[in-house]
Amino acid sequence: MLDTATYTPRLRAEYHSKVRPALKEEFSYKNDMQIPRLDKIVLNIGCGAEAVRDSKKAKSAQDDLSQIAGQRAVITKAKNSIAGFRVREDMPLGAKVTLRGDRMYEFLERLIYVAMPRIRDFRGVSGKSFDGRGNYATGIKEHIVFPEINFDKVDEVWGMDIVICTTAKTDAEAKALLKQFNMPFNS
Repeated sequence: MLDTATYTPRLRAEYHSKVRPALKEEFSYKNDMQIPRLDKIVLNIGCGAEAVRDSKKAKSAQDDLSQIAGQRAVITKAKNSIAGFRVREDMPLGAKVTLRGDRMYEFLERLIYVAMPRIRDFRGVSGKSFDGRGNYATGIKEHIVFPEINFDKVDEVWGMDIVICTTAKTDAEAKALLKQFNMPFNS
């Protein structure tokens, strides 16, 4: 059993010991508060047409996302009715969860060192998926690459959006931060 009072995730400890000094030197920050850090990680599974046909699909996505995140996910609902897609207002369409603190660092470590190497034909993630304000977004086609998901009990394979929000002001600073965490960029 982990003593949560003294336990620190490996990436958080690495951030304080190696990443912060490296970024301070690279961008010559004058104040330690200018050094970019991770703010939050948002995970999202959208069920799409499957959820329209079967309302239990959103619940299944919520359960899988909760297992991956280690924190309860919430079901996302439609804001508007769209007749062409047979979507009504407040219809469940997917699930999302926001990770902060220790859970955020633990998830990032599992993503980089466990899940991404298990992706078929993986050649790295795009280095161009920044939003201009220091946030990075990527997607995974199969959520079953995470070890928390029991492959035999999966009824549907979901795609997953991952948004990593940082306090960096520019994309270059955010990319340097994620490179320090060994994010496998292909460009």
